[in-house]
Amino acid sequence: MDFEEFKQTISSGHPPANVSSYLKALWFDAKGDWGKAHNIVQEVEDNTASWIHAYLHRKEGDTGNADYWYRRAGKKRPTVSLEEEWVDIVKALL
Repeated sequence: MDFEEFKQTISSGHPPANVSSYLKALWFDAKGDWGKAHNIVQEVEDNTASWIHAYLHRKEGDTGNADYWYRRAGKKRPTVSLEEEWVDIVKALL
């Protein structure tokens, strides 16, 4: 699946069956379900989940918590828009 195909699935009622938990979390975020996205990534303890967790807290407006998760992911808070960061993460995971 490429980025455009993934993006097109957002108009459907369910995330694609063959994608990772990371991409499912980002899919739910794109659907406006921040809580579901957060629940998915908080159950995984690795750098990728921490990156998505950081993005979600940045989106929430909790910069301090976001920065904690960016550090856990080995990244710095980006200066790009939230929309651009979402695209960057999805593309990195596909």
